[in-house]
Amino acid sequence: MARPCKLVLMALLVAAMASPLALAYDPSPLQDFCVADKASNVFVNGQVCKDPAMVSAGDFAFSGLQNAGNTANPFGSKVTLVDVKALPGLNTLGIAMARLDLAAGGLNPPHTHPRATEILTVVEGEMYVGYLDTTGKLFAKVLHKGDVFVFPKGLVHFEFNFGATPAFGIAGLSSQNPGLVRVADSLFGASPAITDQVLAKAFRIDAATVQRIKAQFATKK
Repeated sequence: MARPCKLVLMALLVAAMASPLALAYDPSPLQDFCVADKASNVFVNGQVCKDPAMVSAGDFAFSGLQNAGNTANPFGSKVTLVDVKALPGLNTLGIAMARLDLAAGGLNPPHTHPRATEILTVVEGEMYVGYLDTTGKLFAKVLHKGDVFVFPKGLVHFEFNFGATPAFGIAGLSSQNPGLVRVADSLFGASPAITDQVLAKAFRIDAATVQRIKAQFATKK
């Protein structure tokens, strides 16, 4: 009887260890759908469900990804995100998607999605993409039309178009609300601002340089 007991204990231990991991993802649906009620002011972890009697096919549809995003900005990039705010039917389903447009020389600057893994497919053009793991190792690759690349959840990543023509891709994300943290914007454009001393020490530059960089981000607000 000793061996079966050990196996049961091991199974319970594995289940206990796995439980916190399961809780880290978007809540699982307990019904066919839970369309987000945009009119509700109740704050919950996710979105309040709309009355099923008021749900229509339009709650599950989004139109616009066929249109190129406006890349006339300093980065030469535009992300059109289809999350639960844009598509209420995504509520509790744990997925979202986006269209990424990059002008020639355009960059989607280093950023993270704190709640989602991302998988990107290049539809037109070429992109140099990559991410950094928690040791600082870079995983990067040049992608061509039809190529796919995955960015693990929460890790800093980027996309750059080094070509002479525009490029765009379609991304899937494993959260209805992936979140976005742009690294440079968060550090140099924070409000209230991070002190010059902190940034100067972190980046091994002087306070005057910090001020010059902060000024660049202040003009984009």
